Amino acid sequence: METTRHYTATVYVVSDGAVALHEHDGLGKWLPPGGHVDRDELPHEAGLREVREETGIDADLVAERDDIGSPTVDPLPKPRHFQLADVNVHGEFVGHQHVDLVYYARADTREIDPAEGEQPADAWRWFTSEDLAATDALDPDVAETGARAIETVSG
Repeated sequence: METTRHYTATVYVVSDGAVALHEHDGLGKWLPPGGHVDRDELPHEAGLREVREETGIDADLVAERDDIGSPTVDPLPKPRHFQLADVNVHGEFVGHQHVDLVYYARADTREIDPAEGEQPADAWRWFTSEDLAATDALDPDVAETGARAIETVSG
C-alpha cells in the first residue's frame, strides 16, 4: 500500500503570554489551529486562513523571510518547524501523513469567535508556559512548541 501525504500548515497563536489550543473533535488531542493547504494557497496563507476560520482571530505571523529574490522569485515567511506527522496508522503501516509547516503568530485579542461549522469557542483554551508544563493532557511536541512560541512572540 502507498502512504498518502498532504501538506498542512499549523499556527501557534500567542496573545498576552499564552497560546491558543483546542481539543480536536476527531483526534481527541489538544492542538493549535491548522489544516490542509489548498491547491491555490501558499502554506503561510493557509495557516492564517485556518486561524481566522477556527478562532475568528486575525493574527500576524512572526516569521523571517530570506532577503534573496528576483523579478520571478519572492521570499516566503519561513516556518519555525517542518514536521512529518503520522495521521492514519494501521499496525506498522502508515496510511496517511501530514507534511506540516509550523508557524508562530501574534494576536491582539484572546476572544475566540469561530466561523460557522468550526468547533465552538468553549473548545478553546489559552495555555501559559506554566500551564503547558503542568499538564499531561498535551502531546510533548505540542507542549514544547507552544512554550517556544510563547517565548519567541512574547520575548
